[in-house]
Amino acid sequence: MVGQRSDSVNAIQTYISNYDEAVQDKLNAIYHLTQSLAPSATERICMGIPTFDLNGQWFIHFSANKNHIGFYPQPDAVENFAPKLTDYTCTKGSIHFPLSDPLPMDLIQEIIEYRLAHQ
Repeated sequence: MVGQRSDSVNAIQTYISNYDEAVQDKLNAIYHLTQSLAPSATERICMGIPTFDLNGQWFIHFSANKNHIGFYPQPDAVENFAPKLTDYTCTKGSIHFPLSDPLPMDLIQEIIEYRLAHQ
């Protein structure tokens, strides 16, 4: 089953289009990676930010912020990946990737795969 794509995709693309090209590139990278790894996920805007849901629950949020891309994979993922996240500011459920740095796409992929396995 393919996840919900029409209006939700438009809402997410509208969200992404509100930022400059460099930020759009980062947001699109996370968006397309998540789509490719979780094709059955539904997409929506939740709490004002792009969200992917699986099995009726959110499993990934992401957002653009003044100085970072916020990636919200839930607290268990942040805790599990803590040894690999020492270069980033983290909260209980979020990872902040500085806008000034390239996104660590391999790490983001690992985290998404972890969330898929633990959803």
